[in-house]
Amino acid sequence: MITEIAPAPERVVPEPTRPRGRRRPWDQAPRRQIYLPLSVYLVFTLVPFYWILLFALRPAGSTSLVPWPLTFDHFEKVWTERSFGTYFGNSVLVGLATLVMTTVVALAGGYALARFDFKVKRAFMLALLCSQFVPGALLLVPLFQIFAELKMINSLGSVIIAETVFQLPLSMILISNFIKNVPYSLEEAAWVDGCNRLRAFRVVVLPLLRPGLIAVGSFAFVHSWNHFLFALMFLNNQDKQTIPVGLNSLMSADSVDLGALAAGGIIAAVPVVIVFAFIQKWLITGFSAGAVKG
Repeated sequence: MITEIAPAPERVVPEPTRPRGRRRPWDQAPRRQIYLPLSVYLVFTLVPFYWILLFALRPAGSTSLVPWPLTFDHFEKVWTERSFGTYFGNSVLVGLATLVMTTVVALAGGYALARFDFKVKRAFMLALLCSQFVPGALLLVPLFQIFAELKMINSLGSVIIAETVFQLPLSMILISNFIKNVPYSLEEAAWVDGCNRLRAFRVVVLPLLRPGLIAVGSFAFVHSWNHFLFALMFLNNQDKQTIPVGLNSLMSADSVDLGALAAGGIIAAVPVVIVFAFIQKWLITGFSAGAVKG
């Protein structure tokens, strides 16, 4: 006799219950409480930029709050009469040379700190960190004496070397931390395949360091572009000056040409804005990866 076996009752899975407790404040905050502070912050951020554009684009002597009719006389004045074309070229040369030298030296030093162990490694890292607390003004006297002995006063090379030395400690720390995040096994696999250390670094490690190199290079370029002190102290001739010193020359004890000063400020800010607009993705990735301890 065959008896039918009743099917087992289906197991009912209870629906997950929402955990009890108070909701977080930002979950139930009205949108106006979020957008209102952001709007106020945006206004305080954009008003200075609008004020600079207003002085740069409206005619001299005008008191209108709207730059109309538009005029580019202030830009033409600072570019030709105030030699901002020469200043701009000098700043580009100093910035690019500082970028290249800082990146190359920091890459070599960062690789040594990340991959090799030596007795004074901890003391050297501590010295690099402590050097960040030394203001650039304290370096003026010894650097000036060194460049005077080398006959480099009033030469763009002195500013490039000074900017590179000033940027190297932080750049080496960032690059070394970034290299630590690259698995050492990748280099070992390249050695097994017949590569020497230099080729393994160039083929395997270097492509992975692109965000870090862009972050370090852009930081060095922007700092050298905006730095005022070294160019003021080491350069005497007007045809060797850079953009920050040129902006300072627009202000005198008796009067200030606000239109020319605003136009010069826009000329000085445009390259930096363009650089950060194109590299912001790699810049954020590079700094976040370089800040993580490997």
